[in-house]
Amino acid sequence: MDSSNSQCKHLASPDPINFVLSILIVFGISFSYLPQLIRIATLKSSFGISPYFVLLGATSATFALANVVSQKQSLQDVACCKDVSGLSCFAGVLGILQVGTQWLSFFAILTLFVMFFPREASSSHPVTSKEGPTYRTALVVAAICTVHAVIMLVVTLAVGFRQPSSLQSWSDFCGITSAILASIQYFPQIYTTLRLRCVGSLSIPMMCIQTPGALIWAGSLAARLGSKGWSTWGILIVTACLQGVLLVLAVFFEYLGPNKGHSHDYNKDHAPIQSSENDESQEERDGPYEDTPLLQDSR
Repeated sequence: MDSSNSQCKHLASPDPINFVLSILIVFGISFSYLPQLIRIATLKSSFGISPYFVLLGATSATFALANVVSQKQSLQDVACCKDVSGLSCFAGVLGILQVGTQWLSFFAILTLFVMFFPREASSSHPVTSKEGPTYRTALVVAAICTVHAVIMLVVTLAVGFRQPSSLQSWSDFCGITSAILASIQYFPQIYTTLRLRCVGSLSIPMMCIQTPGALIWAGSLAARLGSKGWSTWGILIVTACLQGVLLVLAVFFEYLGPNKGHSHDYNKDHAPIQSSENDESQEERDGPYEDTPLLQDSR
């Protein structure tokens, strides 16, 4: 009993600053994903979002959730709920609630991504593999993410009930795997954004909120889990840096690049609309047509 009380002592009187900050982070995570969800739903298109970015992000979020749930400190905090007040119990599960909120938010993006994935560029020009990933790719990504989440749930429960002594090792494995996936998660999206030279359906406000927010969240988790929880809060530092790179590219193409202001104006092949100067140069290369005026401006 004394041992149990010593383990729960930090929850009996939680740090008020970290407690309030942790609650704000939960709301901040939910709020940060709203611009992206609203953008896809408003545009009714997920064009410009790489399916491999979604795949790596969703699986990384699942590994991160399994990591924090199976952390020794997290399990101790949950077990303390029977010995502490309701508010103290709530403080103990805030870390799990934060990662769980992120997981739900990313799977909400996955749902809208599949729902509004461009089926075809036009009635007579279906999207082909040469132009980019197909709708079948989006469905495969959704299936993999769903099956992966179910498998992770089953394995985590099996390890917890059958080999509880291996939970911390399983937690570290999940954390390292999540960090690896998070490290490469943004590369497909960075490549897609560079190739399209526009932000497409990506939300700049979401990245503006999440990039600094991830660093704050990492600090909060580091204060809660300590150095042993490096595999949990370290993920956030990696993703914040890579998302910062994507944010810089998105801002450039949206406000400074050659296609600024035309991020969602595409022709039938899903290519950004070119300027009138490009149209004129194209006409000069191809030569005059029957409907070309005989008298043209001499400028």
